[in-house]
Amino acid sequence: MSSSPAPSGTGPIADAAPLSLCAREPRVPADRLVAEMVPPPRFDSVRFSTYIPDPNQPSQTEAVQVLESFAAGLGGTADSGKRRLFGFGRAPKKAPAGPRGVYLDGGYGVGKTHLLASLWHATPAEPELKAFGTFVELTNLVGALGFQKTVQTLSGHRLLCIDEFELDDPGDTVLVSTLLGKLVDAGVALAATSNTLPGKLGEGRFASADFLREIQGLSAHFRALRIDGEDYRHRGLPEAPPPHSDEEVTKTARATEGASLDAFSPLLEHLARVHPSRYGALTDGIRAVCLTGVRPVPDQSTALRLVVLADRLYDREVPVMASGLPFDQLFSEEMLNGGYRKKYFRAISRLTALARDAGKLANSR
Repeated sequence: MSSSPAPSGTGPIADAAPLSLCAREPRVPADRLVAEMVPPPRFDSVRFSTYIPDPNQPSQTEAVQVLESFAAGLGGTADSGKRRLFGFGRAPKKAPAGPRGVYLDGGYGVGKTHLLASLWHATPAEPELKAFGTFVELTNLVGALGFQKTVQTLSGHRLLCIDEFELDDPGDTVLVSTLLGKLVDAGVALAATSNTLPGKLGEGRFASADFLREIQGLSAHFRALRIDGEDYRHRGLPEAPPPHSDEEVTKTARATEGASLDAFSPLLEHLARVHPSRYGALTDGIRAVCLTGVRPVPDQSTALRLVVLADRLYDREVPVMASGLPFDQLFSEEMLNGGYRKKYFRAISRLTALARDAGKLANSR
């Protein structure tokens, strides 16, 4: 792996120069896409017992109780995971009557992904009989394997969890809805969260009506669980930390093993050359991301790519230390008032949390 040269005007702090995300062009084989359909590292150890409901939001406690019962109901005898993983062996039984899925409906930061991952962990089945991924990762899987092979791959599963079901791309929504219909027929249980449709302008932080309408014939298979609450990442916490200086970011990157160091604008350009399905691989082995010259993103395509990178960094608990503008100034007012506003607010929330984590890096030097 090549590394970036030390920025001019700074002396060496460590023997090795920092890594550079811009120097990485990962290639991700299809089998890795399948193997990685598990809760991301940030959610490896989460359980229903570690979810702390807000005492002022009874819907959170109710959601935990409903999901625990749902997981318990997914027990039973299963065929060999390795054989059924790729569609071999006995055909699975028809799905039982009644709801076969749950939809977690709530704003960003109320713990939907925590609950979705807890459901995955609590479901009594071998890991190879459960799948967890974002909507984007699921569409990438279809692109890599083809539709029929994806149906075969997932039809032997006990549970499929889909985080951030995309309601803003009609073509992909129809594709995934058709896929889910095949999986329901094969007896696979479903669980999902979603974003907000364009044009809603965030007046409904909740999207269950949109979700159930967009998945059309599948709506009868889902029970919607509304989860009220504030963004937990900011409950009782200080405002986003102010940006660091270029010098401090550079020194921290050079003093931190496994840290990357990139200028913000070239990184945005690099993201346009790497498919978003590879952003997880882009961060392999990275222990901290250091950015200089953070500025507002120039257009919506760039902004949406940055959202995906923020999600992958947050999943992997990679702290982000930056100079330039604070993260709450990344997106224009037009973007924050548009159809993708929920994604942008989620990215700001997650990058702010990672910026707080990065404060420990600066303090440890």
